[in-house]
Amino acid sequence: DKPQTTRNRIMCVLTTDNEQVIFLDTPGIHKPLHKLGEYMVKAAEGTLQEVDAILFVVDVTEDLGGGERYIMERLQTTKKPVILIVNKLDLIDRQSVLPIIEKYTKAYDFAGVVPISAKEKMNLDSLLVELNKYLPEGPQYYPADTVTDQPERLIAAEMIREKVLHLTRDEVPHAIAVEVEEMKAREGGKVDIRATIYVERESQKGIVIGKQGSLLKKIKSMARKDIETMLGSKTKLDLWVKVKKDWRDRTNVLRELGFKNP
Repeated sequence: DKPQTTRNRIMCVLTTDNEQVIFLDTPGIHKPLHKLGEYMVKAAEGTLQEVDAILFVVDVTEDLGGGERYIMERLQTTKKPVILIVNKLDLIDRQSVLPIIEKYTKAYDFAGVVPISAKEKMNLDSLLVELNKYLPEGPQYYPADTVTDQPERLIAAEMIREKVLHLTRDEVPHAIAVEVEEMKAREGGKVDIRATIYVERESQKGIVIGKQGSLLKKIKSMARKDIETMLGSKTKLDLWVKVKKDWRDRTNVLRELGFKNP
């Protein structure tokens, strides 16, 4: 729900009896304020050249603003069909949706418009029907059980980061990174994971840890449950919080944390 929280391009694969659709979830296009932002925008804009169609997802509860207009300006340079996906349909009266859609369609010539609720899985079939109009026929590139190209270590790091985003105040999310430093199986099918949450300032470290470590314990508990579900194994999760001052503007640190030029 917070903007610019997707940092790497993530491939997800949907395979049905009749089709296989490959989705590339990219960082949002925005005006970068630091080297990490520059990396994210390059990853997003580079992906636009590789795909057959673009899904522009907007929040129906928020008005069309400068950020959305900036993205639509950048999309003017692509010849790929752009489908407007109006999300969070479950949070608004149906009669209020059409005026919001009209604002967007007046600002950009979308190939199609699909209102959905990702949370409630509402209208997702219509999204696929609309998307399939623009996808070419081709071979099945991935086995039917493939769902993502992300290794388990990176997925675990994202699960931890997602819990931090969910539980901390607005000033923290963009300043955090998570690195899984160790992930190893032991006897009995259990998995040991050691991970570090990086922040930019001591004050942010205090927020993430919480009073007497209360928030960090909550992050750890929630993340561990998700990781255990993913791995199908009992997991011991050790979390640390460290300060790397201004890490988002330090190229060497970005490389250490896995952010490489797209």
